[in-house]
Amino acid sequence: MKIIQMGVGHLGTNCYIVFCEQTLQAAVIDPGGSEETILYEINNANLKVEYIINTHGHADHIAANDAIKKATGAQVLIHHEDAKMLTNAQLNLSMYIGDGIVCQAADRLLNDGDIITFGSISFKVLHTPGHTVGGICLLSDNVLIAGDTLFEESIGRTDFPGGSYSQLISSIKNQLLSLEDAVKVLPGHGAATSIGWERKHNPFIQ
Repeated sequence: MKIIQMGVGHLGTNCYIVFCEQTLQAAVIDPGGSEETILYEINNANLKVEYIINTHGHADHIAANDAIKKATGAQVLIHHEDAKMLTNAQLNLSMYIGDGIVCQAADRLLNDGDIITFGSISFKVLHTPGHTVGGICLLSDNVLIAGDTLFEESIGRTDFPGGSYSQLISSIKNQLLSLEDAVKVLPGHGAATSIGWERKHNPFIQ
């Protein structure tokens, strides 16, 4: 499994292109803008994008969905609880920052425990509500793509509509802290970390 990371959009969202080295099949996770940059990386590596996966429905994680889908033919995947955010600028918060982003509806709705497979790679969907109702993390081997659930020594915001601090803490403790310390955490913003580091140093979950 190879991962290309880039900061995209106005808020520097971490977008990840994950691909199988044998088949060059790929998934783009959280294309929150900067579609030219994302497509350059896809084309430069000759990748076949099977899926666009949104860890949640906020505008800074979905803004380039349509452009990537149009260019690659990939299917858009999101948890069923956040699906309505793709097509509603109020729910995805973009109307409040002047962009008014509306995307096409998802091709596949996800649930906790679902498996997403492309090439030799399989991601398990972990439903981690709290930042949004349908927030998810994606686990493959010792890599966790965490969206806006868990950050380096911090957690996702819970003051947006659909957010819940108690629910987010519960999601982290029940879904993520059960993982091995060595699991690398790739968050939706900021630097990478690990489950072990957060278990010891994250002040929100001590």
